[in-house]
Amino acid sequence: MASDSSFDVVSKVDKQEVSNALNQAQKEIAQRYDFKGVGAEIDFSGEKILMKASSEERVGAVLDVFQSKLVKRGISLKSLDAGEPYASGKEYRIEASVKEGIAQDQAKKITKLIRDEGPKGVKATIQGDELRVSSKSRDDLQDVIALLKGADLEVDLQFINYR
Repeated sequence: MASDSSFDVVSKVDKQEVSNALNQAQKEIAQRYDFKGVGAEIDFSGEKILMKASSEERVGAVLDVFQSKLVKRGISLKSLDAGEPYASGKEYRIEASVKEGIAQDQAKKITKLIRDEGPKGVKATIQGDELRVSSKSRDDLQDVIALLKGADLEVDLQFINYR
């Protein structure tokens, strides 16, 4: 009997690349003329990324700079969970965090998508914050990868351990 082929669907972010993007954004914000005198800054504290500026528009521009640096470093913006600007004293702030792992509700959506639109005989099981997709046919697994890449999901997916 032939053994099942499988792969894992994960959502992981390279922390070093996020740190590099943050450092590049800090340098650009410190040097750009339109950020002079508006108290614009971006900091990383633990799990949160905090952006500050004197106006709502400027803090939005700080977020744009950071997002452009993430994209240049190959990190999907689906991995960035940025909140809305809010006033804090005399400044405006945006808190953002980097999402890792596939949330339970997203995992259920993905398994349902594979069940409904994927090839027959493909099984998807939820394992914590990952998904294991298995099938007897490797071609079916390739079809599932193509299906998930084409689907408009709220998480950035990577496909690992293909065997």
